[in-house]
Amino acid sequence: MAKLSAVNKNKKRIMLSDRLYKKRQALKKIVMDKKIPLEERFKAQQKLSKLPRNSAKTRVMNRCEITGRPHGVYRKLKISRIALRQLGLQGKIPGLVKSSW
Repeated sequence: MAKLSAVNKNKKRIMLSDRLYKKRQALKKIVMDKKIPLEERFKAQQKLSKLPRNSAKTRVMNRCEITGRPHGVYRKLKISRIALRQLGLQGKIPGLVKSSW
């Protein structure tokens, strides 16, 4: 089990990035548009840098929903390889069987 503080910090980042997503995208669009005057683009860049760093989507870590493990996480399932194996062995995931040859 991961440290609870790390899991909570990541949840805070997810909420912050979801809340400020549209604002960040609008400012990025202004910054990247070459037709807009340089001064306006610069002001948009400053506003973007004033936003909290944790509101960026890249700061969010993929963590296991069950254990909080940060590595070896399947994005589609949002669980780690270890938790997937345990659930599979318990028979809680339909269609998943342990391979043997």
